[in-house]
Amino acid sequence: MNQKTLFISLAKIILLAVPLFFLTSWIWQSGKPQSDKELSDELFKNPSQEYGIRCWWWWLNGNVTKEAITRDLEEMKAKGFSGACIFDAGGQNQRGNGDVPEGPLWGSPAWKDLYVHAINEADRLGLVMSLSIQSGWNLGGPDVTPAEAAKQVVYSEISVKGGRRITEKLALPKIHDDFYEDIVVLALPSKNFANRAPIRDLSNKTASKEVGWSAPETRPLLFDVPATENEEDGKPDDVINLTEKYKNGVLDWEAPAGEWVILRMGYTTTHAEVSTSSGKWQGRVLDYLSEKHFNRYWDTHVEPLLTIIGSKAGKTLRYLQTDSFEAGGLNWTEGFEKEFRQRRGYDPMPYMPILAGKIIGNRDISNRFLADFRKTISDCISDKHYRLFAERARKFGIGIQPESAGPHAGPFDGLKNYGHSEIMMSEFWSPSPHRSKPVDRFFVKQAASAAKIYGKKLVGAESFTTIGPHWNDVIWTNMKSAADHEFCAGLNLIYLHTFTCSPKEMGIPGQEYFAGTHFNPNVTWWNYSTGFIKYLSRIHYLMQEGTSQADVLYYYGDHIPNVGRYKDDDPAGALPGYDYDLINEDKLLALTFRNGKITLPHGATYRILALPDHQVLSLAALKKVAELVEHGATIVGRKTLSTASLVDFRNAEKLRAEIADKLWGEGISAKGQKKVGKGMVFWGATAKEVLGAEGIQPDLQIINASAESTFDYIHRKWNNTDYFFISNQTLNGKKAEVSFRISGKLPELWNAVTGEIRPAAAFRQENGRTIVPLTFDPYGSWFVVFRKTIPSAEHGKKADNFTEFQKVMTLNGTWDVKFDTKWGGPATAKFEKLESWTQRPEDGIKYYSGTAVYRKTFDIPKIDSKKLLFLDLGQVLDVGVAKIRLNGKDLGIVWTPPFRVPVSGIVKGKDNVLEIEVTNSWRNRLVGDREKPESERFTKTNVRILPEWKLLDSGLMGPVEVLQAQ
Repeated sequence: MNQKTLFISLAKIILLAVPLFFLTSWIWQSGKPQSDKELSDELFKNPSQEYGIRCWWWWLNGNVTKEAITRDLEEMKAKGFSGACIFDAGGQNQRGNGDVPEGPLWGSPAWKDLYVHAINEADRLGLVMSLSIQSGWNLGGPDVTPAEAAKQVVYSEISVKGGRRITEKLALPKIHDDFYEDIVVLALPSKNFANRAPIRDLSNKTASKEVGWSAPETRPLLFDVPATENEEDGKPDDVINLTEKYKNGVLDWEAPAGEWVILRMGYTTTHAEVSTSSGKWQGRVLDYLSEKHFNRYWDTHVEPLLTIIGSKAGKTLRYLQTDSFEAGGLNWTEGFEKEFRQRRGYDPMPYMPILAGKIIGNRDISNRFLADFRKTISDCISDKHYRLFAERARKFGIGIQPESAGPHAGPFDGLKNYGHSEIMMSEFWSPSPHRSKPVDRFFVKQAASAAKIYGKKLVGAESFTTIGPHWNDVIWTNMKSAADHEFCAGLNLIYLHTFTCSPKEMGIPGQEYFAGTHFNPNVTWWNYSTGFIKYLSRIHYLMQEGTSQADVLYYYGDHIPNVGRYKDDDPAGALPGYDYDLINEDKLLALTFRNGKITLPHGATYRILALPDHQVLSLAALKKVAELVEHGATIVGRKTLSTASLVDFRNAEKLRAEIADKLWGEGISAKGQKKVGKGMVFWGATAKEVLGAEGIQPDLQIINASAESTFDYIHRKWNNTDYFFISNQTLNGKKAEVSFRISGKLPELWNAVTGEIRPAAAFRQENGRTIVPLTFDPYGSWFVVFRKTIPSAEHGKKADNFTEFQKVMTLNGTWDVKFDTKWGGPATAKFEKLESWTQRPEDGIKYYSGTAVYRKTFDIPKIDSKKLLFLDLGQVLDVGVAKIRLNGKDLGIVWTPPFRVPVSGIVKGKDNVLEIEVTNSWRNRLVGDREKPESERFTKTNVRILPEWKLLDSGLMGPVEVLQAQ
């Protein structure tokens, strides 16, 4: 090798090694808590930008401008956001809403110009960016050919009489998109069945459709109706593969005597289309089972977007996104039969008639094949799509954050898909007519479990999604309560859904998506959102550091589809008092039992492993359970009665029975326990009952049991510090004694609303626990932090941790109120009493939206100067946000009960000047404009203002009181 060649080779090595070094460093930092730090009081009070919220930055119908891009990013930076995800999508005209102008096509030169500008501006501002790799969702686009599209099995069927040579043109199955490829031609004996029940739920069992849209329970797909005698179409050996005797659509076969059914089986495209995309970015959904087709899409559409931003790929653009799978069913791709043989170890062809509703072998064997079939689809989606997605992104130093695990139950293992992500991305909803029940709103628990079992740091969520409401959100009831619920499930990174980019030409409140909570600079309360944003950032800080603690590990099964549900589903029976994580088959097989705990390779530990109650485990999972028990683990679950698979069927079921008998005994009883090796197996009991029986006290307990169900919590640990986030999930204030499985540490109360940190003045330690009396405001929350060592016999010196208040005076009488005349309000108005703006006779107040300033001068009576004074606003409607200024002193923004601020040292005896800025939503002005001609309206938006929209009570309702701490 000459000197020049050597130099070039070394240069190439360095060029490859440097990005790899930075990538490895970034992946490690993003995936692991930084253990060399301790909790910081200052970072909690004033979180740095890295802990800020993010958003789906909706480029609606591609209609954005450079000016609007810069404005949005600067506003994000000013409000403390840490970043945003560029999400080009349509949806502006759904649900009867109006259209907006069509912007540049996603990925076109004009669109790329806007995108590069956005990345450059984000880089200037130090924001972390993500990018959705298409417009809309269900990955695909206008150039996805039928051969590249998602596919499904179809078939045609004829009956023939044998004992002769058959030359028959086989009918083409029903196809879509003028696309079809043959898989196999099969013959099987023709039988007539008078009343045979079909295979139950066959279309779901064949993955021909999506099982459900809201994390449905899918274990029933492993089972069927009871078998009946002689209901089989034939044994696997009875199925004859005629593919070699079939050419150019014609079968040429010397058929044995008898009646035969001929199945021509092949695949065509599904009907799935890209959803909710901008302009002309329409088209077929990409084949999620094909590495080849993903690579083509990446090479054409994604890699050019990464290349044109140069070094900012991996620096400013840190993550790539695809949205949730909502593409219905898909169950084939070219070469799928080879994937099946490789992954399951047997030939699927003799069992293919089952996809056409035939029963092969028997009903049990047919269902086992279908379980294997779905599992193979799941493996391919994980490996050929999401693994590949992560691998290709990683070459640019970029992680992925797809919503790859539901809640739409596609044919996949949600936790397995998450294993390729850097941010475990899920979603949760604010109250909405579309999703009104908690089980349909909250989906973060699975993502948080994935972060835990895969050793990742960030648990993100598309947050505050709605369908139906527009501009009628109350921050503390609709948003705070939902966020707190999901923080307790493990959420640690809010992505607002949605922050729509709206060029100034679109007016105010501007262009909006048909769904989501509108949270952007065009909402009336944007400049008053900082209190809520800081609250979320403080929680992010504590939730992103340390590791969540759980006593129970729940194995959620090896069936497909498999999507974890919301936390309160509690499949192991751990709640309340103990927490749990979900684990899938891949990570279950990595468990060991060390130092008295069930342990994951990266160190996460659990006290017990709970099994699903449907009594089905794969042989590999059952062997791992037996191994863990032998070494000392405690297992909770009913006896395994089936592997629900045809993989080495006879031997597997024999071995399954032997292992199950060893673990649970030879009989089947409703309840019992058995010592096996060094461990124990319990059945007929909940995880909570077993933990109690083993002497493991609850991690957290509400001593007043009747109130326990109104609270939720999460426990995290950072080095030697334990901390708990506890949320009151009701509209009523609550008092509770909260008991923690901790002693010898001083409890501190950290208030994420205010940033205040103080040691608990009231607490007691007994029986290895610390009990702290807490008072919760409506939808209120607390962090209780244990970091400072104290004697185990030390108690707090006070009876309570919270101040009681005595009213000093109510500010009755007239208020002067200023409105913004640009939005139709009077310059000033006299309010003889505090009342809703909607009760006023003036149209400019009744239909007003925006900020009004209440002003009042007052004196206070002589008071005890040693006692602290507070100003309490009472009720604030409708958004529930106000800014207070007293005697020229800015006292900040209040946005959640109690709407109260300290005023000691500011208030004086006479001539106090109080100013309160109160902001409502856009709803009333939009209702007022509804019947006006466009030329007379104050507002402009594509959202249709429905006839049923009513005025919302707005303004300062009071009573406004001066209070004295007792």
